[in-house]
Amino acid sequence: MQRQGKYSAMEWNWQHFDAVNYNNHKPDQQDIVYLLEGKSFDNFVSLEKGNYAFLLGCDLDYDNEAVRQEIIRWGKWYLDTTGVNGFRLDAVKHIASWFFAQWLDEMRQHVQRPLFMVGEYWTEHTETLHWYINATGGRMAVFDVPLHYNFHRASRAGGYYDMSKILDGSLMQQQPALAVTFVENHDSQPLQAMESVVESWFKPLAYAIILLRREGYPCIFSADYYGAHYRDQGRDGQEHEIWLDSHRWLLDKFLYARKHHAHGDQYDYFDHSSVVGWTRLGNQEHPQAMAVLMSDGWGGSKWMEVGKPNAEFYDLTEHIREPVYTNEYGWGQFHCKGGSVSVWLEGSVEG
Repeated sequence: MQRQGKYSAMEWNWQHFDAVNYNNHKPDQQDIVYLLEGKSFDNFVSLEKGNYAFLLGCDLDYDNEAVRQEIIRWGKWYLDTTGVNGFRLDAVKHIASWFFAQWLDEMRQHVQRPLFMVGEYWTEHTETLHWYINATGGRMAVFDVPLHYNFHRASRAGGYYDMSKILDGSLMQQQPALAVTFVENHDSQPLQAMESVVESWFKPLAYAIILLRREGYPCIFSADYYGAHYRDQGRDGQEHEIWLDSHRWLLDKFLYARKHHAHGDQYDYFDHSSVVGWTRLGNQEHPQAMAVLMSDGWGGSKWMEVGKPNAEFYDLTEHIREPVYTNEYGWGQFHCKGGSVSVWLEGSVEG
């Protein structure tokens, strides 16, 4: 049904698409993709499955000038109507990368102000994400899917994951300015399309990594903050009931530490297979230091430099009640419990 030009003068017809997955004459055949006559699938897309331009429904033909101009016009209308300051672009690996370079330039030129852009390109292959970042000229950030899979595997390893390598192969490590980091999302949670669950016990460790380090642009999953309860069908064809734990109590503490203490130089101590950590030394505006220590196995301790001689530190997570006192050189022996993370802030609990 046409909208009589209320929102757009564009009248869509078959020439604006290159493929569909529905045939009205054969409605029961739902596993066939029909490439329209004279059309070809978009290039510069994911090479997964050979060419992954088609995902579902009616696939837009971005080689068609009218289609490109309509999507650009829509983007400008959306910015003018909502006043948003950025976009999350879904499933970008199915759309020609060259189009987004044009579209993002048009959007930023239209509003004459910075616009944050992040693309969801789901792959755990870091080199593919580097290719996409280069193909779009560094115009947008992408979700750090490889880091998510590191968290997933570590949470399933029963304390035998090499935590010194938890950042290996991630965008947080290799392209931090364009990495949007996350622990879990709507696709990776139980029973969903990209199910790759990060087990609940490990999520505080993972969130400490994305929220309290210098690198990356962190994103908190609503279900990890508020908890969730739902039913859905599994791959076995059966219905399952799912409960997701709320980590709000610790996340609020991490957010406080991020705002007030996660500043300045960062010293890393990823030198042990189980117990790893880092420190933030503070800056002029936020002078108080912070030390983070975590373990996926037995608890432990580590001497780390915080740059604050003869200072007192307390564990914000309340996992450890005894304070830590640094020596005259600004080093302290910080502790954490097994399968846990402790966030040590300069000062005292009373203060």
